[in-house]
Amino acid sequence: MNDLDQPEPTLWKERFRAPAIFNSQIAHEQPERGLVAGNQSGAIQYYTWDTLAGALRQLTDTEGGHAKATVLSPDGEWVYWLDDEGGNEVGHYVRVPYDDRRPGEREPEDITPSLPDYSSFSLEISRGGNRIVFMGAGDWGYRVYSLPLRDDGRLGDARVIYESEQLAWAGPVTADGTLAIVSSTERTGRPQYSLIAIDTESGQQVAELWEGGEDSLNAQLASPLPGDPRIVATTTRTGRETLLIWNPRTGERVDLEIDLPGSLGALDWSPAGSHLLVRSVHEAQHRLHMYDLRRGGLVEVGAREGIIAPAHFSPSGELIYGHWQDATHPAQLVAFDATTGAEKGPVLQAADALPGRALRSVHFPSPTVADAAAGEEESGTRTIQGWLATPDGDGPFPTILNTHGGPQSVAVDSYRPSAQAWLDHGFAYLTVNYTGSVTFGRDFEQAIWGNPGFPELEDMAAARAWLVAEGIADPATIFLEGGSYGGYLTLMGLGRQPALWAAGMAVVAIADWAVQYEDSGGALRGYIATLLGGTPEEAAEQYRASSPVTYAEQVQAPVLIIQGRNDSRTPARPVEQYVARLEEMNHPVELHWFDAGHAGPGADTARAIANQELMLDFARRVLEDK
Repeated sequence: MNDLDQPEPTLWKERFRAPAIFNSQIAHEQPERGLVAGNQSGAIQYYTWDTLAGALRQLTDTEGGHAKATVLSPDGEWVYWLDDEGGNEVGHYVRVPYDDRRPGEREPEDITPSLPDYSSFSLEISRGGNRIVFMGAGDWGYRVYSLPLRDDGRLGDARVIYESEQLAWAGPVTADGTLAIVSSTERTGRPQYSLIAIDTESGQQVAELWEGGEDSLNAQLASPLPGDPRIVATTTRTGRETLLIWNPRTGERVDLEIDLPGSLGALDWSPAGSHLLVRSVHEAQHRLHMYDLRRGGLVEVGAREGIIAPAHFSPSGELIYGHWQDATHPAQLVAFDATTGAEKGPVLQAADALPGRALRSVHFPSPTVADAAAGEEESGTRTIQGWLATPDGDGPFPTILNTHGGPQSVAVDSYRPSAQAWLDHGFAYLTVNYTGSVTFGRDFEQAIWGNPGFPELEDMAAARAWLVAEGIADPATIFLEGGSYGGYLTLMGLGRQPALWAAGMAVVAIADWAVQYEDSGGALRGYIATLLGGTPEEAAEQYRASSPVTYAEQVQAPVLIIQGRNDSRTPARPVEQYVARLEEMNHPVELHWFDAGHAGPGADTARAIANQELMLDFARRVLEDK
């Protein structure tokens, strides 16, 4: 039974408001000083954390939430972030003193006052605290900058040490600050990276690591030991992500033989340099282990369902701090013994569990179409994984088919207030790890490159067929819903599969790749080009074929779009043009704006609740018309 006509429950709103601790850092030189992100104020903000007393003090006071990456300096004296305009992710890196007692009142110090505005998603500080390296992108392409840090805390001038028109990121910096690792797509023009070691003083290239072919590398961590230039990276050489250690100074490479299933990643390197914290993701399920670099042994950290991420060693190396959550528990900080992996208990537990339904992992087949250009003669099937929950009662139910953002991301067993809201209102809920999702192998991830929006829709149609065959979904009331790239797939599904869906709800969506490319911040343009096989001029037909606006005339179902006015990742203009196209045909479409950037829907609790209310009301009205 669908309870949309019943009095509105309030539990679903309380799940959004439930306090959570999202990430944590500890200063290596002042381990009593930590930094965490939490939503206790009603929006995500950063808090200083007295690790001895367990006390939190709010440091940031950003309107609409502070969802941007924020870095605590190793000496514990400064906190850095990208200061943008209303969440648009374009601006300058700034810093404030850790012990700032007047959050929001003192003007942050601009660390690059002489540079034009840039977009950036990566800033690294050397373990020794003497070097800052970051990527800044704009009309000029991608630049990696190096700034010296003096012993007295003063900043040197930012110098360009790497520049490219192709997508590039600033990765880890060696502990002594002499080398920075740049992940570059120059060799392929696709999201396949080589690693380039750059001298942070001279800008000279010291070494490069490149797999060739279809494989890619991802730099993750620098050794914590002074004078040790080794880097931990992932490689897709085996068809899935595995770990290696590379010494750019000597060229030595060691591929680690770690007997864990799925894709591997390194979350931290122990202070003594002896162990790695290794995350394995198999069938979208997380496990955390310590790996002994000297003896090769593995010790599991914690034994909870859900996910423990991010995670890091304490500065002493005696503890591991991990952020645990699952479908019904908001993220909390938990301590584990760094010898045995045993759980020692919550450190910062922001909220107790609220009643809700667990998500269960499901699998279903999806057809693959033969690619004649690639020499394939026969079609086949691939297996798609997703997370499912159903409401009380017997099906079939009206159903939400959710697609995650990214696309280089993965849906896991995490806390999802939106999913629980749908379940409370009588909907079944399935979130799908469509083709292109990470951690299912190299070939699965790369299958959408150069052709986004096509393999994913095959998986969405297969999910629908499976839901109906299993008696879970009413075929007349299956709704598409997603944000960012998931919003893009929602609009693509409505246009390319118009008979399959009752309606679509897209948040911060992509509607036209060519206009998106023109209006996006500099950091995103390069990624768009790698995903679609070139710029709009170089791959015009692919941009057209992969854009929802191309299929606007075919849309049959009602459409709801919630979009940010100040979003540089999914800008306003493509959506405005898409909606205008639907309105010209008198097609039912609703467009709701909010005054924030891409992270706005998740950073501000009130906004997240308001957006969910819009979707619930929209779905109720669609069902009433059935």
